[in-house]
Amino acid sequence: ASAYRKDWKTQRIVERTLQMLIELCIDIAGHVISDKDMRLPTGYADAFKVLMENKIISKKLFTTMEKMAKFRNLIVHQYEKIDSTIVVSILRKNLTDFEKYKKAIIKLL
Repeated sequence: ASAYRKDWKTQRIVERTLQMLIELCIDIAGHVISDKDMRLPTGYADAFKVLMENKIISKKLFTTMEKMAKFRNLIVHQYEKIDSTIVVSILRKNLTDFEKYKKAIIKLL
């Protein structure tokens, strides 16, 4: 974790990769919502709420994905406020949530 905090290049690579992963999940949510004629979300985080309301993802996964969408906004719009502790926490605790999301979406196919 301390090595990550000291290496700005690694920080940018990790942040950009997380941003792309989150945006991919958001885009997939948009396609599912459109294809299944679900209610239109009011924003990125709400797209995951729509999936939860329609029993595509669990409430627990929704909570994580909602936080991820908000973190994506921080990366894109307020990058000077990114807390490396949060990034390290995501890397340690939440990467498997992307796999859970993928599995939930695959079940629809």
